[in-house]
Amino acid sequence: MLHIILRGEVREVIMSSPPPENGPEDASHQSFWMPGNYQRTVKRTEDSFQVCNDIVACFQERARVERQYAQQLSEWTNKWKPIVDASPLYGSLLRAWQCFLSSADRLSTLHASICRSLVSEDGDRVRTWQKETFHKKIFGGFRESQDFDTGFARAQKPWAKRLKKLEKAKAAFHKASRKEHVARERETHAQGNPDIAIEKQRKIQEERELAQQETEKVRARYEKVLEEVTRYAPRYMEEMESIFDQSQEEERKRISFLKQAFLSIHRHLDVTNNESVKAVYNELHNTLMSINEQEDLRWWKNTHGPGMPTDWPQFKEWVPDKKQKKGKKEVEHKALVMERSVMIGGVRVRALYDYVGQEPDELSFKAGDEFLKIEDEDDQGWCRGMMDGGKEGLYPANYVEVV
Repeated sequence: MLHIILRGEVREVIMSSPPPENGPEDASHQSFWMPGNYQRTVKRTEDSFQVCNDIVACFQERARVERQYAQQLSEWTNKWKPIVDASPLYGSLLRAWQCFLSSADRLSTLHASICRSLVSEDGDRVRTWQKETFHKKIFGGFRESQDFDTGFARAQKPWAKRLKKLEKAKAAFHKASRKEHVARERETHAQGNPDIAIEKQRKIQEERELAQQETEKVRARYEKVLEEVTRYAPRYMEEMESIFDQSQEEERKRISFLKQAFLSIHRHLDVTNNESVKAVYNELHNTLMSINEQEDLRWWKNTHGPGMPTDWPQFKEWVPDKKQKKGKKEVEHKALVMERSVMIGGVRVRALYDYVGQEPDELSFKAGDEFLKIEDEDDQGWCRGMMDGGKEGLYPANYVEVV
């Protein structure tokens, strides 16, 4: 383990040989400073490219969810609108129910727009940035990752050579130490052993001395190589950190961009702060709060109850038919219409909603129009009315209120 002073900081560099194959992993062998371990940083560039693909695919799928939801809302509205319009409800209660459907229509439009934003705005933005940031090479890979790989490899090559030389010197020293250890054990075993001849003991002693000398010689070489590595370490660290800082700057740009991309996606998905959604639910809430039982009951009383106009029986004189005069047909028709309205005891009503007649015998009118109701509601919920111009026709009874 080396302690290196670099840029005013004490750095600790672990000097060790690569772990044996299939041996237990040591955290020190995973250090960035060890040969080849910079590949994780290089691979980060390729991983970022793939992350862009995953982000686009993820939110394209979310866009499909938004589109399906919009379609389901629309289908739900189309299914229930005619049922609600023809329901027995009336007045403010009916308008409240109808407001749920109109709100769903507006929400359907909103979620369809969210789908378009996720695909055409957010997805295209990530794709464009990805294309501008990552430059593919003809034979695979990216120019940016190759530049980092080349820079790290160039900075690490002299260091790797010195480490290899150091490992070789260390192995030689350890081998000589083991040999010396064995020689010492043999010498210790031979001393005082009457079964071993003096000549043999002297030979064992010489072998131990030679092993000791060899160990000292190899140790000196090992220490010299280690000193060389120690002197080179600051330069190696500075060159590696220079390339690493460049990689960090590119990664900083990637993180910053993706943060903005995620914020944009959040802005499109966050319907809680969408003014259109607030307006939809505010209108729905106001419509529900405007349900008024007194108004609805009064409408029912005047339309279907005791408040309805009635042509009570009364004595009528016989009037002989008048001869029609040529040229006065239109005047006579108007008089007949007026006479008829008096006969049936008509009552003025005001349209609550727009209605377009579907048949020739039906009236068409807009909300707020006033006209005369001349016949009561039939079993099918239709009344007969007469417009101010004299046109008569049928209309749905729950579309008007008594003036």
